[in-house]
Amino acid sequence: MSNSEALSRVALKKITPEVSGAMGALHGAAVSAAQDAKVEPELLELIRIRASQLNGCAFCLDMHTKDARAGDETEQRIYALNAWRETPFFTERERAALALTEAVTLVHDGHVPDAVYAAAAEVFDEAQIAALIWAATVINAYNRIAIATRMVPGAYRPAQKKS
Repeated sequence: MSNSEALSRVALKKITPEVSGAMGALHGAAVSAAQDAKVEPELLELIRIRASQLNGCAFCLDMHTKDARAGDETEQRIYALNAWRETPFFTERERAALALTEAVTLVHDGHVPDAVYAAAAEVFDEAQIAALIWAATVINAYNRIAIATRMVPGAYRPAQKKS
């Protein structure tokens, strides 16, 4: 079945606005927790992109790669994110966050191993780890929403930078 022939899917925001609003509030709370914990917005975008890669969410990949670029992320790092372990482009802190993101995203495969958590605990404090777990959890939920409802990528435009 081609995209033009695809079955129309439910518009969650329209049908269940209260749940969509709660999801938006959860996202906002997770972002606030990350800000309070001093987790860099650029790191949050890497988390969102990596989880979306693992989940195969085209809509979220489109959105978060655009947001990352708008935040001055390099093309090289975005392209290499799928192979972050094999590149020298990511810091120890970023690597720990990416490993934690992968473990949370693929929780069925090893249940966030102690070694992954310990590596994160070496470079992040508890508030930061909590923020990373929330960020990974929220993007995983959004990936599932976008995939289940077949949200179409391409139209998203990042917010303009404040001068």
